[in-house]
Amino acid sequence: MNSQRAASRNGGSPLHHPVVARGTAGNDAQLFGAAQPDHDRHAPIDADETRRVALIRIRDMIENGQLKAAGRLPAERVLARSIGVSRRSLRHALGVLEAEGRIMRHQGRGTFVADRRHATQDLVSELSKLTNPVDALEARLALEPPQARLAALRATRGDIDKLFEAAEASRVARDPASYEKADAAFHRRVAMATRNPLMIAIFEAVLETAQEGSWRHGRETAHCIHNQAAYAADHRRIAVAIAERNAARAEETMRTHLSKVQQRLIEHAFPRSPAGMSPESDG
Repeated sequence: MNSQRAASRNGGSPLHHPVVARGTAGNDAQLFGAAQPDHDRHAPIDADETRRVALIRIRDMIENGQLKAAGRLPAERVLARSIGVSRRSLRHALGVLEAEGRIMRHQGRGTFVADRRHATQDLVSELSKLTNPVDALEARLALEPPQARLAALRATRGDIDKLFEAAEASRVARDPASYEKADAAFHRRVAMATRNPLMIAIFEAVLETAQEGSWRHGRETAHCIHNQAAYAADHRRIAVAIAERNAARAEETMRTHLSKVQQRLIEHAFPRSPAGMSPESDG
């Protein structure tokens, strides 16, 4: 753990390292770079940590487009060497990603990156029939404040830089659609900084459900231009708390932020009756 902190202070992340292209090897090696040290054998990192490293690196490669949807993954030997882990740790990471629906294994054909939109489409479709934006915010309030706490404890320097970038993107968004995209990206960055695959998968399912198309009017009301500045300021406060490793403040700031959004959604869904009129009145 001390070595990880030292790496972060020196400007590097123990979980992210540059991959140097190698021009004399096969196609897979050229794509994913020169072999890196096998941490299971050459560094004092326990097996659980190495598995976590493998999972984070492969997930980042998918997110960054190095491994594209429907694309075939390289052979295990090549992929393990390129990200600097053992094949055993790699297989564990692939198993987790398969359970999340991020990859698909086909006997005799290899392993392929799944399109997440298709992987979660049926689940999101069914959930969206049973819930509404207010329910979704209630679920997010239960999930995201603890995620912010974990992010403050676990985020790498790279995670924190991306959080501030996402917070700024939400501030400068020029229209509701752009803001909504930036807002989702910020909250996704917080979730990913937890380094907890199950919490990330649950967050993705909840967020996908909350973004279901028939809810667009309610979402834009909550995220309209009049609220954007306040919400973006909240994002920055959350990022600052995480950067300062203040877990309690990160959790409370996220809870306060989502409570504001929830309140505006409730006000839109259940507008107050005019003074002097009962809800049952026909006017």
